[in-house]
Formats: sequence, C-alpha cells, structure tokens
Amino acid sequence: MMFQGFSRDAVDFLWGIRFNNNREWFAEHRQAYLDYVDGPLRALSRQLLDAMNAAYPKAGFTQHVSRIYRDARRLYGRGPYKDHLWLVVERPQDGQHARPAFYFELAPNYFSYGCGFWDMSPALAAKLRARIDRDPKPLETLARRLNRSKFSLFGDEYKRPKGDAGKLLNPWYNRKNIGISYDANCEGAFFTPELFNEVLEAFRFLMPYYEYLDSLAADAAPEAPL
Repeated sequence: MMFQGFSRDAVDFLWGIRFNNNREWFAEHRQAYLDYVDGPLRALSRQLLDAMNAAYPKAGFTQHVSRIYRDARRLYGRGPYKDHLWLVVERPQDGQHARPAFYFELAPNYFSYGCGFWDMSPALAAKLRARIDRDPKPLETLARRLNRSKFSLFGDEYKRPKGDAGKLLNPWYNRKNIGISYDANCEGAFFTPELFNEVLEAFRFLMPYYEYLDSLAADAAPEAPL
C-alpha cells in the first residue's frame, strides 16, 4: 500500500480513544484504527525506510511502528491505549549504547517529526560536553543552521548547568537528552501524499545532526575532573 496521507477519520479515531480509553470502545472501533491510523502509519514508515536506505545505503536503517496498546504494567491510572502513535527510522542498536532515531508522530491535535536521542546515557552526555569543550566549531555550524530553520531543539535540562559553552551551544551542552522537532496542526499536507516528501526532506536535512549524535559513542570517555 502506498502512503496516501492521513484522513480526518484518523483524527476522529484518535480523539475518540483519548476520551473513550476503554476496551469496549476500542473493540467497536478497531477496524477504524487499522484502516485509518495503523495502515497509513505503516505505509509511511515503509516508504521512509526505503527512501532513507536509498539515500544513505551504508546506514543500514531499520524501522519500528508503535503499537496502540500500553504496557499493562505501566498504566499508572491511564487507559490501556495510546492516543498518540509514532514511527522511528534508526540504525540497529550496537548492544552497548542507545542510538538516536528519526521519528514521525501523530496525535489528535498535532503531528510532529524530527530526530532525537531520548535514551542518551550520562556517559554519552559527558562525551558530548567533552567534544564541545575540545572542538566546538562543528556543532556551532550545525546550531546556527538549526536556528535558521523551522526546527526546535528540545530535551530535559539539568537542574544545575554542567558548564557554560556560550549562548549558542549552552542549549546543547546542558541537556540530559536531545531532540529536534517540528510540530504542526493536523491540516494541509497531513491529509495528502505530499506528507511523505515533507517528512523525507526533514530527515535528510537532519541527517548531519543524527550523524553527529550517533558518532558520540566512538569518542573516548572524558577524564573525570580532579
């Protein structure tokens, strides 16, 4: 199935599951979920994977599409279903370190895409700070490019800053994890096949950021301060 865009039925379903997050409602609307949300999301994921592997044949990207079912062990008073779903395009984990990923997410009131390193370990965050201290210019170039774009940097910040890398790089230097995103309302291209090209163009724009973050694991561990 080729991706044809999402429909208003997809948005209606996601609003429905947000306000009727129970097994009875989902059972009655399961086919709508499969037809309007899961099917198109998987089609978009497959096309993005094929296009990214064609553009970067040595990357070896894989894909993953989220399931609507929440982990029953982690409901924390919430309903059994997610009201926002996502896909990721990523390299396989190397067994030792988490890796960044490209993502697309849809919810009843927005859609979003970008790349991020949500599982960045303290050791990798320390390597990022050490690289910035050692050679800030490559990230300065990337940061200026990002600041001129439609994308925004996000991620959890340390309660106590780890240092001062200057106004441009402090938002990178003092985060526990890093993401880059663009968020929009469910309108316009969201309902057309052109959404695929929009997201693919974004992934290609963000590839230098992905590579910068993904390469951190190969850096030597910084020496502990005396």
